[in-house]
Amino acid sequence: MADMVIKAQIMDEAAINRALVRIAHEIIEKNQGMDGVHLVGIQRRGVVLAKKIAKIIGEVEGSCGDIGILDITLYRDDLSMLSEHPQINGSDIGFSITGKKIVIIDDVLYTGRTVRAAIDALMDMGRPSSIQLGVLIDRGHRELPIRADYVGKNVPTSKDELVHACVGEVDGDDRVYITDKTK
Repeated sequence: MADMVIKAQIMDEAAINRALVRIAHEIIEKNQGMDGVHLVGIQRRGVVLAKKIAKIIGEVEGSCGDIGILDITLYRDDLSMLSEHPQINGSDIGFSITGKKIVIIDDVLYTGRTVRAAIDALMDMGRPSSIQLGVLIDRGHRELPIRADYVGKNVPTSKDELVHACVGEVDGDDRVYITDKTK
């Protein structure tokens, strides 16, 4: 990232925290509480965001259901283009998803292909009663008919730009910024 030029910082830590609080409250409201609702974060940053949202929900509701970790690497439709030896971080969903309301959490929604892969991975584990989607950033440009139920911020971008959602646990700080794609 050292050679990338930041075009704009669109969220700082305070803005991210406000967005996560809003998402947590929307999840509670839409589901009329958290009974039978579980958050599943997509590796890596989605996991961190899911844990932060779960903490907020716990403060409001007294508890939040189990949190799952989902690695969609082997379900990606571009796996052969990623790397000869892709990094597998592993999934850890220590509860049955069958009959549960699952809220997938991710950092940035773009084409929808990551979410499609996440849904495929979940369906191999059971049959949830519903699957919802929460994202920190929705940048548009969908290639599949997928939309988020909970959005921290809508950010119109061009296809020549990249959106970077940073979380302290992975990247050292919490912020969201835009760069141009490197040629």
